[in-house]
Amino acid sequence: MFDIGFSELVVIALVALIVIGPERLPRVARTVGALLGRAQRYINDVKADIQREVDMSELNSIKDAFQDAAKSVQQSVAEVGQELQAAGESLNQSISGAGETRAEPAANEPLAAEEVPAVSTQMELGLETEPAADRALKTKPAADPAPAHHKA
Repeated sequence: MFDIGFSELVVIALVALIVIGPERLPRVARTVGALLGRAQRYINDVKADIQREVDMSELNSIKDAFQDAAKSVQQSVAEVGQELQAAGESLNQSISGAGETRAEPAANEPLAAEEVPAVSTQMELGLETEPAADRALKTKPAADPAPAHHKA
């Protein structure tokens, strides 16, 4: 802070002893010490407040950057979702359109490659035409095996 050496402090102490006197010097020294302590605490509090404000501004800028990134990700996810939904709808329309526009062939007439039923198209796309539980019931053996527990 100030550039005061030891010799200068001794000169100040001697002048204070002569001017103030030996009776009041301890009380004045305590008062000066208390005032200096308060000043240091005040300065430290101001420094801490300034540091908190700087940190808050940095955190706010980071928060804003994250919010902007989150908004852009959210928008891109929404766009991809809309594209997927549109593609799914067009596939559904093409599947249902193929089933409606197809003419029924005669019983002994074979199907042309373009006239594949909608069920097989769904199966090619990985769509199930019957639930897995129904398939399991159909493949279940007719007779149940004998009970496995025996008395010993």
